[in-house]
Amino acid sequence: MFESLTEKFNSVFRSLAGRGRITEANISDAMRDVRKALLEADVNYSVVKKFCKDVTEAAIGADVIKSLHPSQVMVKIVSDELTKLMGPVDTRIYFVSPGPTVVMLAGLQGCGKTTTAAKLGKYLVAAGKRPLLVAGDLQRPAAIEQLVVLGQQVDIDVYTEESKNAVKVAKNGVKHAKDTGYDVVLLDTAGRLHIDEEMMTEIADVAKAVTPHQIYLVCDAMTGQDAVTSAKEFNDRLELDGVILTKLDGDARGGAALSVKAVTGKPIKFVGVGEKLDKIEEFHPDRMASRILGMGDVVTLVERAQEHFEAEEAEKLQKKMAKGSFGFDDFLKQMQAVKKMGGVKDMLKMMPGMGGQLDDLDLDGKEIWQMEAIVYSMTPGERREPDLIEASRRRRIAAGAGVQPHDVSSLVKTFKRSRDMMKAMSGGSLGGLKNLFSGGFNIGALSEAMGSGRKIKQRSKRKQVIKRRGKIRRR
Repeated sequence: MFESLTEKFNSVFRSLAGRGRITEANISDAMRDVRKALLEADVNYSVVKKFCKDVTEAAIGADVIKSLHPSQVMVKIVSDELTKLMGPVDTRIYFVSPGPTVVMLAGLQGCGKTTTAAKLGKYLVAAGKRPLLVAGDLQRPAAIEQLVVLGQQVDIDVYTEESKNAVKVAKNGVKHAKDTGYDVVLLDTAGRLHIDEEMMTEIADVAKAVTPHQIYLVCDAMTGQDAVTSAKEFNDRLELDGVILTKLDGDARGGAALSVKAVTGKPIKFVGVGEKLDKIEEFHPDRMASRILGMGDVVTLVERAQEHFEAEEAEKLQKKMAKGSFGFDDFLKQMQAVKKMGGVKDMLKMMPGMGGQLDDLDLDGKEIWQMEAIVYSMTPGERREPDLIEASRRRRIAAGAGVQPHDVSSLVKTFKRSRDMMKAMSGGSLGGLKNLFSGGFNIGALSEAMGSGRKIKQRSKRKQVIKRRGKIRRR
């Protein structure tokens, strides 16, 4: 989402390169560009104005260390101010005892409340809770059926009722949860426009009837300042406890993420980062600021890796890396884990310095499928010992995978090179990185092999162009 904003921030920092020190003059020039970038990202005007003022004051008052480049100082200052703008961190759901804890979701039409309810339910199950979904959206056709299907997918019970009275359904749903031992109620509600007085009165009545312990506003991040405007109106009616931003993986400009906390004063609790029901993350302002500035998000990357690697399996992989015996079977396991983590492009975006280098890469998962086809065409012995793969074996493997022999050769070469690199890293020459990816996460092998996968794809595209040109000539 923040690619354009990241590029413009980095352009500002590059403009400070070569400056001997930070002065009011070059700060003023830099802030003019920052102001323009933020407004183009659809950030609220008053938020932009205050942010630029705070950055200017912090920069002019900063003690610039002589050994540091001015742009480095600016990165630190802007990062700190972005963190303040979106913070503080508050991802806790405050549970009551005795339960159930009632959490109500509100928001505009089409913002993703129903899907978010299921995602939040899955998140709570992982935290050891027993949630109940209450289908309180009685306006949208098939909304109840949608929640029932989503509930089945995440194995969470859904309370439904044949009624057109939203207050009645909400009260009965909470009563059912109390009577049957659920400890959390997630109340889905109908989408409504903040200018629709009748619908806004209805949701206020629902809140009054069930007295929810937490009310979260679900905002579509792709609606920009409209999301911020609606958030303010909902907060005036409902006394929100937090905000959940959806569709943060989209190609919108990101203004809502930077504006909603400053305008409403309510913390961003969670963000939706994909369509799948496990694609919800706790919101951390410092990590988001780091992503916006192109510095990656290694902490989240490591957390995701740890979620998808068993400790015992990780230890085995680490030992194999140290011995240099890491094989294609191990590589397959890692590729499958990467798919669960959100895909290669999302993963590489979290690596420091990688965000700006991915714009021209088409990492949509097809490369992984193609590499899997090549590996599955190998014999068990070839997977364990890639050195066995000579010319005749390459031809057989290529035929089985539907690629060319040189594609197999390219993958094997890059894999062996990355395996040697990981052996050296595991030996202690890069001990910090070894510890960072001690979960058996072979970033070297994956990124090297993805380069090989891109070459295969590029060659395929060139062949298609040649074929098209041939057809034109024949005509």
